[in-house]
Amino acid sequence: MSEIPSATKAATPEEILSAALKKVAAKDVVMACSFSVEDLVVIDYLRKLAPQISIFAIDTGRLHEETYAVAEALLQKYQLHIDWYLPQTLSLQQLERAKGLFSMRESLANRHECCHIRKVEPLNRALVGKAGWITGQRRAQSTTRNALQGIETDAAHGGILKINPLIDWSDEEVWSYARAQRLPVNRLHSQGYPSIGCAPCTRAIKAGEAPRAGRWWWENPEHKECGLHR
Repeated sequence: MSEIPSATKAATPEEILSAALKKVAAKDVVMACSFSVEDLVVIDYLRKLAPQISIFAIDTGRLHEETYAVAEALLQKYQLHIDWYLPQTLSLQQLERAKGLFSMRESLANRHECCHIRKVEPLNRALVGKAGWITGQRRAQSTTRNALQGIETDAAHGGILKINPLIDWSDEEVWSYARAQRLPVNRLHSQGYPSIGCAPCTRAIKAGEAPRAGRWWWENPEHKECGLHR
């Protein structure tokens, strides 16, 4: 699904959001926030262009303290409400009792299981009854995302729209905007963490490494997705 009539030029966030909101009502769209710098940029756009769009976040139980600090700073800056979704307690208890706290590092199947319990299942609940959801994904982030479109049909969630306003933005554009708007970015970004997920599954990257090299660093690059963006 094309985000704008012409596919020969990069689409702006305004164009992508405008095109999406012609297809679905803003009240039926939600923004998924992981508190990355990209998500902060998208939220700033939404406060100006479509403040009625609600925002949700997934608390996996393993987030960095710095990530929670960003959430609190957002509340202060925009006076917004965040709908939090947590893993199902019983599923999490069964996983940790059976496999311990770091089973995700033992195999790809184990890591997918942990991500499903902590992220995917809560996401499924967050999207029930919605017509579309917004992310901060960009093509430049990794090899697993270079085929993304600004507006996609999300077959995994019943064919709702998946909207990626920053799809064509570079790292430089993201950070220039964040600095100009004085967004409360995660302190870990300045410590070598361009991509931040759960604490046990994220490390700072080394010089010359790809931006998402610090995510599930023990896995091959083509596996570096958690299941939220299938």
